[in-house]
Amino acid sequence: MFLSFADGMAVSAIAKLAAAIAIAIGGIGPALAIGMGVRGAMDAIGRNPEAENAIRGTMIIGLGLAEAIAIYCLVVALIILFV
Repeated sequence: MFLSFADGMAVSAIAKLAAAIAIAIGGIGPALAIGMGVRGAMDAIGRNPEAENAIRGTMIIGLGLAEAIAIYCLVVALIILFV
């Protein structure tokens, strides 16, 4: 009825599943944020081409912050997997 953790394989399988779920769910948010950020930047550049440099700089900073969240999720998944 309940999982028996006496077997090391059960714990290893659960850790692998947890790591896979962590990176899968943790990758969805940054992917959506990056897509929405680039779409917004392209819309803004299309409406105001003179502000391209300012928009590009702000977009790159925002994309870097969104990508950092994905890297944090990767680190958590690796910690779950190997610790």
